[in-house]
Amino acid sequence: MKKSPQLDAIANPFLAERINGWAAMLGFFAATGAYLTTGQIIPGVV
Repeated sequence: MKKSPQLDAIANPFLAERINGWAAMLGFFAATGAYLTTGQIIPGVV
């Protein structure tokens, strides 16, 4: 049986933290892009 990438992330805390960092950077850049294009911190919310 082949191991899944999810199990690798659970078994290896370094990999889990690396994935978490990538997700945080992606969210930050998405929020920055939304703010620069719309001028609102959360687009659609007044």
